[in-house]
Amino acid sequence: MNELNTTTNGNSTGKYTEGNVVTKDWWEHIRIRPGMYIGKTGDGSEPDDGIYVLLKEVLDNSIDEYMMGFGKTIDVEIADGVVTVRDYGRGIPLGSVVDASSKMNTGGKFDSEAFKQSVGLNGVGIKAVNALSSYMLVQSFREGETKYVEYKQAQIVENPPVSTTEQVNGTLVNFIPDEEIFRNYRFIEEYVVAMLKNYTFLNAGLIINYNGEKFTSKNGLEDLLNDRMTSDPLYPIIHLTGTDIEVVLTHANQYGEEYYSFVNGQFTTQGGTHLSAFKESVSKTIKEYYSKNFEYSDIRAGIVAAVSIKVQEPVFESQTKTKLGSKNIISNDPDSPTIPKFIGDFIKKELDNFLHKNPEISDIMLKKILESEKERKAIAGVTKLARERAKKANLHNRKLRDCRLHYNDAKGDHLDDTCIFITEGDSASGSITKSRDPNFQAVFSLRGKPMNTYGETKQIVYKNEEFNLLQAALNIEEGLDELRYNKVIIATDADVDGMHIRLLLLTFFLQFFPDLIKRNHVYILQTPLFRVRNKQKTIYCYTDEERINAINELGKNPEITRFKGLGEISPDEFKNFIGKDIRLDPVSLKKEHLIKEMLEFYMGKNTMDRQHFIINNLVVEEDLVNE
Repeated sequence: MNELNTTTNGNSTGKYTEGNVVTKDWWEHIRIRPGMYIGKTGDGSEPDDGIYVLLKEVLDNSIDEYMMGFGKTIDVEIADGVVTVRDYGRGIPLGSVVDASSKMNTGGKFDSEAFKQSVGLNGVGIKAVNALSSYMLVQSFREGETKYVEYKQAQIVENPPVSTTEQVNGTLVNFIPDEEIFRNYRFIEEYVVAMLKNYTFLNAGLIINYNGEKFTSKNGLEDLLNDRMTSDPLYPIIHLTGTDIEVVLTHANQYGEEYYSFVNGQFTTQGGTHLSAFKESVSKTIKEYYSKNFEYSDIRAGIVAAVSIKVQEPVFESQTKTKLGSKNIISNDPDSPTIPKFIGDFIKKELDNFLHKNPEISDIMLKKILESEKERKAIAGVTKLARERAKKANLHNRKLRDCRLHYNDAKGDHLDDTCIFITEGDSASGSITKSRDPNFQAVFSLRGKPMNTYGETKQIVYKNEEFNLLQAALNIEEGLDELRYNKVIIATDADVDGMHIRLLLLTFFLQFFPDLIKRNHVYILQTPLFRVRNKQKTIYCYTDEERINAINELGKNPEITRFKGLGEISPDEFKNFIGKDIRLDPVSLKKEHLIKEMLEFYMGKNTMDRQHFIINNLVVEEDLVNE
């Protein structure tokens, strides 16, 4: 049979023939379906955007060399969108440089003896980098000889024979992400540094030189926690190590739970079976140690922890390896325990022993748990009434204009597209609502300026209707596991009032839901300050420099409009700013941003400091339109 007639929706007939069956070259398939290999593409504004995955794929190869005992230094340089990674491992076998960089399912890691407990097991990574780069060079140095190959969009342009070299062994990879795939991309320094630091925290003794800065770690995950914590620990970090497992934990005076999880050096940002087992085991062990019927939520309130395990042939839920799916045994030994049992047995023994040996720490931990229990019970009555009020309000409330697809219901490539815009005022809210994609974009409208929550307890979240409804809309009362939107976007005017509203919202998140920011869910929407146009072309400008360039480009006497607020931008125009070319500034926290001190400075009684901060950080420029 040469063709198959099919009926679609009962009202049309299509032909499925040999002509419909198409075979693509390996590189074409990756470029057509990049999401299958690197997750989403993006422009670099999010830490899991594709350009960082490309960097990670190259680095993983160098890290695997280090884990096998070859090359303790990796040099990384990123300048003007060009990435260079040089390691000092064994180097790719010279006769395999082309195959390793351009033949799918080709690599040395299928041999578990050559690469044990590796992350990159499928022979795809460097090929994906090749296919999604406008230029890539791969060069190997081995025993006084070298071989390189150059590509442009995965097509070989230089492939000279092996030659002699004086350079030491290792591999050099140079690539430029393709702007056809990654539109208007940029590498954000904080994301790159966080990635590189993670590698050093997980590989004590490894040295990474990045753009002239040196990163290394002596204390592993303990250094990671000290680097990431934005509140002082209540007691010294508990650091437990064993074969194929490392654990650190402490408590801080903060709401929520904060975890970092890793498998074979891979940062599993979405957790997985190992993190679930870790959280369960810690809670159970602490509960049994105190012999009290504590609720797990009270035990884990304010906890900051990290867990790293090493597994042979791990199973991840996606190519980007952000969530561990394995429940299988730790190693190829058939008598090896499952991952949950392995972690559970380790925590039960080591953490229980530690608490018995360190009563001063267990006393501090107990005090923190009792305080969390007391606060939870104190607001129990308020929360029940508030939940009912929020649930009822959400059903017929115009404050939330929901989207059809929520984060927890999203599937496949659309998972990262869900977002909620937090706006102020009916005009701005109306413009965004009429312009948005109702499938993925929700809108929450504030009624004027929200209250300053600095110094308040969590009861205020439930007693204040504005914040109670916002918390309910985001569904974050019990933590981020049920967060309904991937991006929480603050969309306020670029003026003094708009900046103040941003600070008030950020204060609310920092006080009660800091993990929302730490896990990179909060963004600031950037909208244009100017529209410069003539009869042939319209240019939207986000800075005064862009305005001047637009005037020069369009020539004599173009029409210049200054947008004073979001409400002045028509819905038809707003579609240009919240669609595929949306500009978002991520809100991030660093170690030096101690939340208590930062909020005291910006939101405390020193109002003059706050006013100076707002004025000095406005993106609004002086009105130079008529110059």
